[in-house]
Amino acid sequence: MIKQTLSQKMLQKLSPQQIQLMKLLQIPTANLEERIQEELEVNPALEEGEDQADVFDLEEDEFSTHTHDSQEQDKDRNDDGEFEFDDYLNEYLDDDPSMYKMKGDEYLNAEERKMPVPVENTFHESLVRQIGLLNVSDLDALILHQIIGSIDDDGYLRRESSSIVDDLLFAHNIDTNEDTVNRLIRIVQKFEPAGIGARTLQESLILQLEDKVEKEPEYNFTERKLALKILSDYFEEFTKKHYLKLKKILNLSDAELKDAIDEIIKLNPKPAGIIEGNNMLNNYIIPDFIIHNRDGELELVLNSKNAPDLRINDQYMEMLKGYRETTSGRRATRSEKEAVLFIKQKIDSAKWFIDAIKQRQDTLYRTMYAIMQYQYDYFITGDERRIKPMILKDLADVTGLDISTVSRVANSKFVQTEFGTKKLKDFFSESMQAQDGTEVSTLEVKTILTDEIARENKKKPLSDEKLMEILLDKGYNIARRTIAKYREQLNIPVARLRKEL
Repeated sequence: MIKQTLSQKMLQKLSPQQIQLMKLLQIPTANLEERIQEELEVNPALEEGEDQADVFDLEEDEFSTHTHDSQEQDKDRNDDGEFEFDDYLNEYLDDDPSMYKMKGDEYLNAEERKMPVPVENTFHESLVRQIGLLNVSDLDALILHQIIGSIDDDGYLRRESSSIVDDLLFAHNIDTNEDTVNRLIRIVQKFEPAGIGARTLQESLILQLEDKVEKEPEYNFTERKLALKILSDYFEEFTKKHYLKLKKILNLSDAELKDAIDEIIKLNPKPAGIIEGNNMLNNYIIPDFIIHNRDGELELVLNSKNAPDLRINDQYMEMLKGYRETTSGRRATRSEKEAVLFIKQKIDSAKWFIDAIKQRQDTLYRTMYAIMQYQYDYFITGDERRIKPMILKDLADVTGLDISTVSRVANSKFVQTEFGTKKLKDFFSESMQAQDGTEVSTLEVKTILTDEIARENKKKPLSDEKLMEILLDKGYNIARRTIAKYREQLNIPVARLRKEL
């Protein structure tokens, strides 16, 4: 049986504008320019240039029939204090339409204008060029292209030969077999740099070392041959640093084993990383904030280099003016109404995006300013032990922002100081109590832990138990399992793997 009921619910929903702002907050400065360019491409009503007036807001009656009576009503509204539509348009029409293009160079300082743009080949392009140096058939060349396309950015071939055979059949209608693919993989493995096309780290290191022995047969031949034997037959013992076991099995002295291991250490675990133009070499950190120390006073600057000024496109304003002129004294046609509706949607979208960018900048500044004040001692001294315990809620209370908003700001953002560039996440830490009753940051404990490990005797590295005793002597009562947790967070291996000969 169908019956009607009346219920009351309270729902909280985010508007599209709020969702857009949340997404923009998460974007670091390095990627903001790309996001703005995407918006510029999809919305012709948005353009770069200094905004000269508040964005025009169309009233709903702009879509109604424009008669003499409606014009009088418009005039009455203007007399009540609302801005004159024609005046607003004229403000834009009086400007040179190409003005924003002529101002483009003003966004770059002199150094940026002089900076050349490097034109480099990518890692895969470098490998493809080497195919042209080979005397192979067209079929083999196509298979070589497929193999190179399957190599990842580190230089490793992660795809099985059988899968490459299937790829060639489905994508290029080439019927081949695993033997042919394996033969051509061995050819790729002879390309520069050495180690390319290996399936595992062990295979890559062996390829690099064999290349050195072949090209420089008289240089450190004995050490390199021993290193090859270790990599080929005792790779697990080497990776786990079972040096005593290696010395016993191979009947080596400390000096002989050290020389062989030194040859292995010189090799590159990511062979593709040494090629110019590879993306791995171009991951520069662009700080989102810059803090200057002006004689003891901290000055915060928001890096807006990749956030150019935005405004509404002049041509869209001209379209609206033309619409008003052509529909004066008559009823607008359906196509004219649809055109104006499209223009209004694009202008509204541009307005929301401009407002979101401005809100993003304001939210970033407020949050970073609160962090700067909270961690004032660090930004003055650069001493990481002066970093206070700080959690997201602390900043939310100070700024009045939601915890989730603060989290989005802190994620993937960097601040440049006179002591180096740091992640905002590095300033957040829980507190713990020292033996004297004072509250200290876990970052302070991690700093001391890092310093102690850096000073240790690498022939006899400190165990977690020993590190616990050292910290206890310094007034930090921390359990051994907590030491292990902090060490793992710092990407510091266990004592056995830190051992050196």
